[in-house]
Amino acid sequence: QSACASGTAAAMISAKIPSPHSLLCEDVLDFYRLSLDKGLSAEQVADQRERFGPNKLAEQPGKSLWELVLAQFEDLLVRILLVSAAVSFGLAYIDENSHEEGLTAYVEPFVILLILVANAFVGVWQESSAEKALDALKRLQPDHAQVLREGTWQQVEAEDLVPGDVVEVKAGDKVPADLRCVRLNTTTVRIEQSQLTGESQSVSKQTDKVQGKDCIIQSKVNMLFSSTTVSNGSCIGVVVATGMDTEIGAIQAAVTDAAEDEAQTPLQQKLEEFGELLAKVIFSICATVWIINYKKFSDPMHGGSLRGCIYYLKIAISLAVAAIPEGLPAVVTTCLALGTRKMANRNAIVRQLPSVETLGCTTVICSDKT
Repeated sequence: QSACASGTAAAMISAKIPSPHSLLCEDVLDFYRLSLDKGLSAEQVADQRERFGPNKLAEQPGKSLWELVLAQFEDLLVRILLVSAAVSFGLAYIDENSHEEGLTAYVEPFVILLILVANAFVGVWQESSAEKALDALKRLQPDHAQVLREGTWQQVEAEDLVPGDVVEVKAGDKVPADLRCVRLNTTTVRIEQSQLTGESQSVSKQTDKVQGKDCIIQSKVNMLFSSTTVSNGSCIGVVVATGMDTEIGAIQAAVTDAAEDEAQTPLQQKLEEFGELLAKVIFSICATVWIINYKKFSDPMHGGSLRGCIYYLKIAISLAVAAIPEGLPAVVTTCLALGTRKMANRNAIVRQLPSVETLGCTTVICSDKT
């Protein structure tokens, strides 16, 4: 009978508590099999951590240096420039006069590659610097929590909290997880939760249960949500959700899903359209120049039809290379980098260069009180 009861308790605590805001304080404590005098035991903490994992939001895997470099060459115009550089190098290599000119015959492909490398370097440097700045901000103020375990109050990393932990928060503290308020240490407790609800003023919290299991965040006046701040008072709460199970975790999941469908910026769309049009025009002109000279392929001065064909093909390709604006990507990148520098002077972190242009195209910003 004792083993059966122990198994039932373990099964109860392994599940996620349903609608804690609609339960009495006693019901929440009974669910986790704990008291406000002792908190969880070491065995319970280890078991909960194994089941629910660490109390942290899922981190998106960062791009490697190689992935950042390749991302700079995804633009169609840049790819056209790469092809033109390769063709220029090939023509210079097979040209009989290039042997007499030496390295000067390879100046054109070298300049094109140099521009593309500089363009990629600026893009990679900007994204890497932004990521480092964001990481530094995340590490600037590590989160801790005052938790009761085995009858002793102790300070632990917020990441180590598990469902069922008894946590005390006071004015100025950042709420480390979603908590069900079970005891007020002061007459009133007010929480600043504008980042979740958009409420311009702090919200008063209580311990009484809320009627209705399905209600909006604003109605859950007995809940303290992760990432919000205690503006006044002190209270004790029981952790009911950690990591991605919290309300802020649900928001991050929604933002991550939306980011997967990220659309191109207006500038990227225009450059993409320009690249497609340029490719079609260049191909048409080159094909036309090569075809209209087909009668001259067999001209004796070329020493054969095949050599004549190759001669006019080189002329057509040279015309294509000359028509490509090699400096356009460098000019665009330089302008965006200058805009990024101006925003950095205003303490704004720009992760990707095209974001600067997107902000510049914005005419109306619709915002609520959040």
